[in-house]
Amino acid sequence: MFIFISALAAIIPMSAYLVFIWWLDKYDREPFKLVLQNYLWGAIGAIIFAVLGSIIFSTILSEFISNKDELNYLGTIVVAPVVEEITKGIFLLITVTNKKFDNITDGIVYGGAIGLGFGMTENFLYFISYGVTMSDWITIVIIRTLFSAVMHCVTTATFGAFLGYAKFKGAAHKIFLPVAGLIIAILIHFSWNFTVSYQSTAILGFLFLGVTIIIFIAIFSASVMNEKKIIIDELLPEVALGIIPNEHLMILCSTNRNHRGWVDENIRKPYIKAATTLAFRKRQMQSSKGHSKEFYESEVNNYRQFIKNLFASSGAVNA
Repeated sequence: MFIFISALAAIIPMSAYLVFIWWLDKYDREPFKLVLQNYLWGAIGAIIFAVLGSIIFSTILSEFISNKDELNYLGTIVVAPVVEEITKGIFLLITVTNKKFDNITDGIVYGGAIGLGFGMTENFLYFISYGVTMSDWITIVIIRTLFSAVMHCVTTATFGAFLGYAKFKGAAHKIFLPVAGLIIAILIHFSWNFTVSYQSTAILGFLFLGVTIIIFIAIFSASVMNEKKIIIDELLPEVALGIIPNEHLMILCSTNRNHRGWVDENIRKPYIKAATTLAFRKRQMQSSKGHSKEFYESEVNNYRQFIKNLFASSGAVNA
């Protein structure tokens, strides 16, 4: 029963956080299947490799440090942030190659998913290992659900944001920005572990993470608002071309697009998806070269034709 309750306490909050982050990406939500894959990597793959990495690093350090307490301290403060951020983030290097990975917002969603998956499994292990009494268990559940697991979400999402920003930049940016993002993620993780390791600085750790979460939310919100701007900027020329009706432009970049009545209900959902993707593909085409540029040019033409066909099939006029 104790293990079952601990599993629920670990799974339910992290799953709720995951759905919430995915839902906040309101203009171009990622395929939930792909988000879930990243979540499961954090929950299983990253955990396994983090344990193996920690064992390897601790074994190496034990050759130079004989004091067990000092070794455990370094493992928590230094080894864990480095190993865990690398094992969590490595899957993002695969995800970023997916055509659906478009920008900073997507990086935050996928990175956050990995961090939440990692936090879920780590929480479960902590709940069953250190929840000796009911009061201890409740305290651990609260602290780890509200802070420690969220820290994992924020750090990997930070790395993801840098990957998203770098995706359509030049070669130098694609090297420098991911490294910078990983370092920042490690520093956030290190700062949290370091401050909460001492009673005298624990309050600083909670304040630091609180401020970090606020900054994280602000960046996420700004990125979502930038997506709205992209939709307006890139679909405005489509209005001139007769692809998108003028009266639809502001609706397509607002929550009103989810309401009925402004377009034939039979085509509303595919139309929203196609128009939004068209806007992003146009922006990506501008930042691409070679075969990648050819792909996005093809996508732009395909989505234009798809929208025309939607209106034709519904009997509506889009010009």
